[in-house]
Amino acid sequence: MLFDDTYLSIKEISTGEFKDRGSKFIGFAYPIKSESEVKEIIQQLKKEHSQANHHCYAFRLSPDPTVYRAADDREPSGSAGKPILAAIQSQQLTDVLVVVVRYFGGSLLGVPGLINAYRTAAAEALSKAKIIEYTINDKLKITFEFEIINDVHSILKSEGAIIKNQTYESPCVIDFEIRKSKTNQLLSKFKNHPTLAANANWKFV
Repeated sequence: MLFDDTYLSIKEISTGEFKDRGSKFIGFAYPIKSESEVKEIIQQLKKEHSQANHHCYAFRLSPDPTVYRAADDREPSGSAGKPILAAIQSQQLTDVLVVVVRYFGGSLLGVPGLINAYRTAAAEALSKAKIIEYTINDKLKITFEFEIINDVHSILKSEGAIIKNQTYESPCVIDFEIRKSKTNQLLSKFKNHPTLAANANWKFV
């Protein structure tokens, strides 16, 4: 079950394959973080599979279910991109791109056949992937004087904050991430701590 501050993605590239009446559908699943990666991956696949007839794809970015895109690449509308997207959504995955490359085998499959082929090839690729759970984190910055560094570190550690960068010049600055579900509790500790409340400043970044 997914919670508000977690999401599922894949760890590394995986592939799968499906054949129907001579046509070969090769699915490639990629972990991604931006749409610019999508363009680069598809361009590379088109070079590697220049003899393929179609390079159809779908992707989801961020845990927001409305951030997605699907492309049929000259297949009948809705027969390729949407079935690929359905395979991604069925496993509740995000930050994932799936491209299905088709080599035409000489026989027309019809829209139902295409839908099944693209969905199956995508599902095959995802079935080989290692699925991992990520947390959705808030990013913050805290500024303070060196004298209270132990208090700052103690609170950050108590809430499982991840320090990304820190400087010990005056004033000290720590950039950190914390799981979204713990943000309010962490900030409450900052505000209620007698020393930190008066001598430290924090902000979201």
